[in-house]
Amino acid sequence: MPLYNKYQPFAVNRVTEGTGLRKMPGSRKVRARDIAIFARQFYTMLNAGIPIITCLGILRKQTKNNLLKEALIQVYESVQEGYSLSESLKDHKNVFPELFIYMVEAGEVSGTLDAIMERMAVHYEKESKTQRKITEAMAYPVLLMIVSVVVVVFMLVAILPTFLSMFEGSGIPLPTPTRFLLHISNALRHHAPALLLIGTALGYMVRRSVRTDSGRKSLDQLKLKLPVVKDLVMKSSISRFTRTLSILLASGIPLLSAMRIVAKVVGNRVMADAILSVREDLRKGFDLSGSIQRQGIFPSMVGSMVQVGEASGTLDDVLSRTADFYEEETDTAIQKMTTMLEPVMLILMAVVIGFIVIAMYLPMIDMMQTIQ
Repeated sequence: MPLYNKYQPFAVNRVTEGTGLRKMPGSRKVRARDIAIFARQFYTMLNAGIPIITCLGILRKQTKNNLLKEALIQVYESVQEGYSLSESLKDHKNVFPELFIYMVEAGEVSGTLDAIMERMAVHYEKESKTQRKITEAMAYPVLLMIVSVVVVVFMLVAILPTFLSMFEGSGIPLPTPTRFLLHISNALRHHAPALLLIGTALGYMVRRSVRTDSGRKSLDQLKLKLPVVKDLVMKSSISRFTRTLSILLASGIPLLSAMRIVAKVVGNRVMADAILSVREDLRKGFDLSGSIQRQGIFPSMVGSMVQVGEASGTLDDVLSRTADFYEEETDTAIQKMTTMLEPVMLILMAVVIGFIVIAMYLPMIDMMQTIQ
């Protein structure tokens, strides 16, 4: 009797078919700028007639982003084993955006992968441009806030106690503003480690809360209510919604599938819920424009433009034009927010520092009145 007949299996487990490659750990995603560069280079090589596997071999070597490089190495090996590019990308959803993966899959089915890569390059270049503008716009207000905090802490910890030591032996009671600042100064000087620990713990708790579904939705609702931020968030979300939906429809993705993808990339949980509600209306047989208008959160222009696109049969083109408009409006909103934040921060800084200076001089005024 053969030796292997002596062995019997004691358990049989089902293994899901896949590439067999290890998936990337963590939840970080590659920046829009890196995806744009990757898509642009991929399109250039595909348009020149270079095979996909050769393109991946080149891109995995010259990509500078380490997270993207490691993913491309595994995607390259997976494609070599016979899997499609979209199947290989699905193992790295923590690296590649879902929109990018679905668009690659649509390009493979339609045989227009090079055109899809060009659309993705343009899309993520615009996304990166918008993100950069927001970052640059916030740089000065954030720097001003940091400088203000440093100046206030220095005045409370170093200057205020020295200044007030002159009045300790005078017997004159300190004014209420001065005593208030003195309490803060003593807390900073004698309990700084505890205050730092408490602040770090609170920051960690807020960050963990924002990462939950309920916390993220509450934060997104707050963004849509703040006077200055609301305009920017709304126009940015509408721009992303119309641009992404236009690209998906132009690539042949069915409307219901496109709406589900758009809801995940729109960038605001409240807007995403509204888009999913529109999708449910579409499943029930309602038209897109009417469903958008019934939500009450989208600007009236969006519903009107969609209605024109549906009537003319050029919905993807109309959505693209709408996206162009809202991208310009987003730039205007960024400039407006920056213009408003700078004087607000300066006024706030002047008020706080002025209060500290007045509180330090109040005992001197009281002493002069006592002497007189």
